Amino acid sequence: MLVAAAVCPCPPLLVPAVAASAAAELNAARAACTDALGVLAAARPDRLVIVGPAGQSGHSTYPEGARGSFRGFGVDLDVRLGANKGADQGERTGAVRPGADDGTLSERALPPSLTVAAWLLERAGWADAPIEGLGVGELLAAERCIERGRDIAARTERVALLVMGDASACRTLKAPGYLDERAAPFDAEVARALGAADVAALRALDAGLAYELKASGRAPWQVLAGAAEGADLGGALLYEDAPYGVGYLVATWS
Repeated sequence: MLVAAAVCPCPPLLVPAVAASAAAELNAARAACTDALGVLAAARPDRLVIVGPAGQSGHSTYPEGARGSFRGFGVDLDVRLGANKGADQGERTGAVRPGADDGTLSERALPPSLTVAAWLLERAGWADAPIEGLGVGELLAAERCIERGRDIAARTERVALLVMGDASACRTLKAPGYLDERAAPFDAEVARALGAADVAALRALDAGLAYELKASGRAPWQVLAGAAEGADLGGALLYEDAPYGVGYLVATWS
């Protein structure tokens, strides 16, 4: 059963070393993420599942101890997904357990969204519950996202979700996706739904429109919608802004 959820953005710029001289511009977002993780800890979950965008389709699960890196962003910084208390440093392989449609077992690094999540959790000193990661494709159908969420909620008596993903990337002329007049209304509805813990509204998000607006959070948000069915959680919107023309949202459900 889902007992709490935190929704955070996933730009590598959240990491001060990556943002460099622009780090202060996301101080408020970082502070809100820290507050959101506090809500998860207060819920005393038996397990924390991190959900974030990864690739175009399918889904892959990542065990505790899986590794991520910011080297691709010019920073010599590596992170791990949780403490992985059952293994010592030399045994942490970062193996990935792919979803049913993702082929055979392989070893891969965490996708950027889960790497940012791992950094946030390390920064907060998370030690409140075992962790696992789930990467979902940005084109994964809503029905499959919702089904994955239901499965997560049914597996553990007390489960919490850390849901990573950005809103549209089309809010200004200099945004990654240029200016799209549909972006601001889309982001406003997502912000309202997350702040109100409106499961039905998240379920109804248009996957095609979200993809056109480069909203990487759509699939993770719909996993949250599936997990939260029947949980009767209340929502709170902690942060909403669009620096660099990209919508960043932080919310909690508890």
